[in-house]
Parts: sequence; structure tokens; C-alpha cells
Amino acid sequence: MSFSRFFRDRLPAAGIYLAVCLLALIFMKASGSDKQGMIMVGILMLAGGTAILIWDYFRRREFYSRAFAALETADKKYLLSEMVPQPEFADGEALYEMLSEACRDMYENVAEHKRRSSEFREYIELWVHEIKLPVAGMLLMCHNDGDAGERYVSQIRRIDDYIENVLFYARSENAEKDYIIKPVSLQKAFGAVAMKNMDALNERGVSIVTEGLDTEVMTDGKWLEYIMGQLLGNSLKYFQPDREPEIIVSAEVFPERTELRFRDNGAGISASDLPYIFEKSFTGENGRERSRSTGMGLYIVRSLCERLGHKVSAVSEKGSFTEILLTFGKNDHIKMEDS
Repeated sequence: MSFSRFFRDRLPAAGIYLAVCLLALIFMKASGSDKQGMIMVGILMLAGGTAILIWDYFRRREFYSRAFAALETADKKYLLSEMVPQPEFADGEALYEMLSEACRDMYENVAEHKRRSSEFREYIELWVHEIKLPVAGMLLMCHNDGDAGERYVSQIRRIDDYIENVLFYARSENAEKDYIIKPVSLQKAFGAVAMKNMDALNERGVSIVTEGLDTEVMTDGKWLEYIMGQLLGNSLKYFQPDREPEIIVSAEVFPERTELRFRDNGAGISASDLPYIFEKSFTGENGRERSRSTGMGLYIVRSLCERLGHKVSAVSEKGSFTEILLTFGKNDHIKMEDS
């Protein structure tokens, strides 16, 4: 708050004060006071009024400067009333009380919203677990029916994948409460994903090549398997009919990171779509032409990677290949284990 702005706000009060001073001097002259005494009284009144104005400015400036500094550095700006001391001037106290009351009301609304969101998420998770039981039963029945049931297997798998997406999307909003970071073997994690998708891999005649997966990364095993499953599922969707489908999964260890690469020789992604493939609900050219994609899989992958502290990126060439890169950072825990 600048002094000029503060003074302009006080200009009417200053005008009234000067008018009162002038009237006081006129009264003194009319009552026979000497000139020297009138000058001294005028100087004292002017000095006193100026001192009061400056003192009021500096105490207000201190409060507002601290408030703006706290506001700029705070992650949660709505906690401003808790980060600054209560001011010592009347209008500041009124403002402080209004801010405090607004914050209390906001806390209550946020708490209610969190409660409802948590209840809805719990319901979705329960529903997903319940619905997966009949889906698994239908898959078993289809397998038991032989060729007659195989017609429905792929569609039931799609339903199962969409249901799983709902579950992981619901959990990804509060993933920090649902994961355990520990060393996870890339070989075991990908092996579990490949076994789960074995029928689809055999059906499409996909050859899998793995390189350097005999290493561990710090992550949550369940979330990593879901991420790998999404990447594998995307590769299975977009293979070219004129070439043998192949997926190469390789890992490379660096001093400060481990890189995991998923590379397929499928349809590839156009240069115009590539920057947006991790955006929510983005389907792109391939999603519109080849399948009814929801555009949520890679979005959930990116969200989980961000929450787990990993990085994900992609390179691709239309009609040639797509490669997804997962980067896992290293920490002191891994370094101690290596030593």
C-alpha cells in the first residue's frame, strides 16, 4: 500500500482537520491571543495531525505487507486468516473477522464435499467388485462352451477392462492412501500382465520381446501392473494388418533413474495427436477410426505416474511405431540396497 494511495483515501478527513485547525486559529485571534502563540499552536496542531497520519499508515502497511507476502508464498491461499496476526485497527479487525468466518464456512463446505465424494467413491469401488464377479463367471462359461462361447469373450474382456478403468480412476483421485512404495521387480510385474492378457496375445499372434527387465524400481506393484496393462492393451488395439505384430518391453538402468520402454510396431500416432494423448477423454484419430476409445486409459496412467513420482512420455511415427517411456527415479533406499 503506497502512501499516496493511503493519503488520497484520508484526504477528506485531512481537509476537515485543517478546517478545524483554521477555525481554532481564528477563534484564538478573536479572543486576543498574540501572533507568536497562534503560530506555535498551529505548528503543533499540524505536526500532531501529520504524526497521527504517518503512524496510522505504517501500522496498516505492516499488516497488509505481511498479508500479501503470506498470500504470495502460500500453497493454500484460503488459509490467509490463519497465517497473519489479527490487526490492531478497527476496520482491519472487521476484515479479519469476515475472512475468518468465510474460511470457517468454506471448511465446512469442503468437509461435506469430501464426505460425499468419499461415500460415492466407496460405492463405486463396491459396485466394481460386485460386477466383476458375474463378468468373471461369464468368461468362464464362454471358455467352457468352446467355440460357441469364444464369440463373446473379446466383448466381455472389453467390459472387464472398462470396469477396471472405473475402479482405478476412482482410486486415482486418492491414490496416496492406497499405495505402498517398495522395490518391485519389472520382470514379475510384466509377467503378471502378460499372463492376464495371454488369450488376447495368442489370438492376435503377438510376439513379445523383453530386454533388461531383471531389475527393480521403487513403486507400487498393483498400480504398476495396471499401468503396464493399459500400455499393453493400447498396443493390442492398434496393430497394422499388413505386418507381424510385435511388442518390445525393455528397461535400462542409469545412475539416477530407470527407464522402461513399451514399443510396438502398430499404427502409430499422428504428429498432431501426439501432444494430447495423455489428456482426459482425448481419443485422437486412431480412437475414432479403429475403436470406440474412451480416452481415459492414458489419462489415468499419467495421473498415477504423477502421484507415484514417475514420468511418462511418448514418441511415435504414424504407420510405423509407438513407444511409451516410463521413468522411475532412484532414492537413497535403492542406493543402500545396491551397496
